[in-house]
Amino acid sequence: MSDAARKIYLTRKSIVAIIAAHDAERDGDGLKRALGWASLMALGIGGIIGAGIFVLTGTAAANYAGPGVMISFVLSGLACAFVALCYAELAALIPVSGSAYTYTYVTLGEIFAWIIGWNLVLEYAAGAATVAVGWAGYFNRVMQGLGIHVPPELASAYLASPDGFFNVPAAGVVLLLTMLLIRGTSESTLFNNVIVALKVTVVLMVIAFGAAHVNMANWTPLIPDNTGEFGVYGWSGVARGASVVFFAYVGFDSVSTAAQEAHTPQRDVPIGIVGSLIICTVLYVAVAAVATGVVNYKELGVPDPMALVSDRTGVSWLAWVVKLGALAGLTTAILALLYGQTRVFFTMANDGLLPQIFARLHERYRTPAVSQLLVGVVVALAAGLLPIDILGEMVSIGTLAAFALVCIAVIHLRRSHPELHRPFRAPGIPVMPILGILSCVALMVALPLDTWLRLFIWTGIGLAIYLFYGVNHARRQ
Repeated sequence: MSDAARKIYLTRKSIVAIIAAHDAERDGDGLKRALGWASLMALGIGGIIGAGIFVLTGTAAANYAGPGVMISFVLSGLACAFVALCYAELAALIPVSGSAYTYTYVTLGEIFAWIIGWNLVLEYAAGAATVAVGWAGYFNRVMQGLGIHVPPELASAYLASPDGFFNVPAAGVVLLLTMLLIRGTSESTLFNNVIVALKVTVVLMVIAFGAAHVNMANWTPLIPDNTGEFGVYGWSGVARGASVVFFAYVGFDSVSTAAQEAHTPQRDVPIGIVGSLIICTVLYVAVAAVATGVVNYKELGVPDPMALVSDRTGVSWLAWVVKLGALAGLTTAILALLYGQTRVFFTMANDGLLPQIFARLHERYRTPAVSQLLVGVVVALAAGLLPIDILGEMVSIGTLAAFALVCIAVIHLRRSHPELHRPFRAPGIPVMPILGILSCVALMVALPLDTWLRLFIWTGIGLAIYLFYGVNHARRQ
């Protein structure tokens, strides 16, 4: 690589300039500031409690970890704790909407920022599509309970079922939430706060009623014997289960993408990130214990495992509450992921790495309406055409790569800019972020080879876009 090319590709943003620009923009015509710490925590919980509890708990237990999925959630939660503290420090220090993309830009340089930004696109878009497929599974079950049967060709994707063609409910909910997000942050936040309160109540009900019907024999053995294939039961299965259910924690980083719309981001964003992660980790482990205790893990590999668990309790009304609560919970998870996607696009477009259409704000609503619509259409198509297992694994690997670089960014900035005022300081530097990096790498290694191949293909496409467009349009002053 020539010196000129190295200078371009490794250009770093000035963190001092970013902070100054943020302060100057506070009272301008940028994104509307409408979020306090409670709304940010609700945004995080809304993003986290979704497919993890209502869909992937069953998938990970049935295919990889058995009852040991409880340990999988603990391992993933621990890895996320290291990363979340790093996110909290950086989001308070650099309160803009770019999340890990911006943090990488100021530490490693432009090309690495592009790679992470591109992988965040994968995280949020594939994540929203994954949750939408889970939403459709619960929606179809509710419709069946009402005597309404959605035709199989319109209820599942072509690649997910021999009878499937296009998952209309999954695509439909994405488009409806896209319209809500276009209307404005305040409106979508109020909707999210109400639904989050509802779904947390439902999760607590599942735990309370399910605990009374636990058959402890279902927990034996806690970790089923490995089948001879890496990642299928045994401790390797617990590790792979942790890498798969890691997707369940993705929502906490959507809080960092909302920093530019927070009233007091230096205080509110760390509270939102750490608070939402702690609450959801406790709920996840409890739900995994109840699910594998009430239903044998081999039966949990269905699109709506919590509905199955509630049916087995014999409490007829609970099944309906869970199904409706799952719909509500998955709805807010989709909302948080669609929101995060466009805020990353917004920052990348402002930097010139993407076309300006992704940074254009609606004159009345002050939201990136065109970007939100384009993202919504693409995510709807993915939800309608792809199966949930492929989508879930793609989200996990892209997210883990971004999380590892966030930990690196904290170490770098502590050394390069020790003089900066940090409203929130992550403890245990550099040991804690190093543990975060090692945790992320370990979980990535546990993912299947074909998931890595998809990541390389996706990254290759992203690099081609960067070389043909981003390099020539980036604003580097």
